[in-house]
Amino acid sequence: MLEVRFHGRGGQGAVVASEILAKAAVREGKYASAFPFFGVERRGAPVMAFCRIDNRPIRIHAGIYDPDHVVVLDPALMGMIDVTEGQKEDGTLLINTSHTREELNIPNGRRTVLVDATAIALRRGLGSATAPIVNTAILGAFARACPEVGIDSILESIKDSVPAKREQNLAAAQDAYKQLEGL
Repeated sequence: MLEVRFHGRGGQGAVVASEILAKAAVREGKYASAFPFFGVERRGAPVMAFCRIDNRPIRIHAGIYDPDHVVVLDPALMGMIDVTEGQKEDGTLLINTSHTREELNIPNGRRTVLVDATAIALRRGLGSATAPIVNTAILGAFARACPEVGIDSILESIKDSVPAKREQNLAAAQDAYKQLEGL
């Protein structure tokens, strides 16, 4: 079973990203579940969302404590919580950032993929300068970095799931996917 944990802030789209990823996996004939973890938080508060993908029915309905992959929509959270807690050693840490690995102080040995999903989202008019919506861009990067779910399935799921600025969201996912060419 593949387990993905998303870390973000309310309003960035972490919950929607987990749902789109699950729908994309289902398009590929897999089983998937997605769900959020948050309390009474409001926009801007830290949130987590989870996605499980498998070739068999999924019967686990609990949080993900040992994820294969971790997706960070807001790198500032890395200074507040251990986003990699429990992550499997062979998993991928995907971070939305304009910083380098060294600037983020990421230890060697962990497969880390960096993408500036914020710049992509802003260039595509998704959200505002103070609250960019980076979820579709980060999913494009996820498809390149973690090919368990393909970009075509993610794009189709974005079409079905995103009611506003559909073309801009599709372009953001494709931009991030292309930005990571050569991975």
